Amino acid sequence: MRTSHILLLCILGAALLSSVICSSAIGPDDCCFKFYPRRMNKNLIKSYYLTDDRCPKTAVILVSLKSRHICADPNLSWVENIMKSVDDRSF
Repeated sequence: MRTSHILLLCILGAALLSSVICSSAIGPDDCCFKFYPRRMNKNLIKSYYLTDDRCPKTAVILVSLKSRHICADPNLSWVENIMKSVDDRSF
């Protein structure tokens, strides 16, 4: 009886440990699954950064003056213009 209790506790402990390890997996923090559909004014954007390579879509996250993060397609001309404008302002 005592052996079965110890075995049951070991199995329960292994199950809890595996769920903790799986939930703390290291992965990308910011990924975009949808892009913002409209053009934005370049004067409303203070910075930008690219998403991680492990994300399913390559994207640019534009950070507005109010610190909102907006996903955009980096291949669009207006997004490229915003990125260039932000780069020019930072130098």
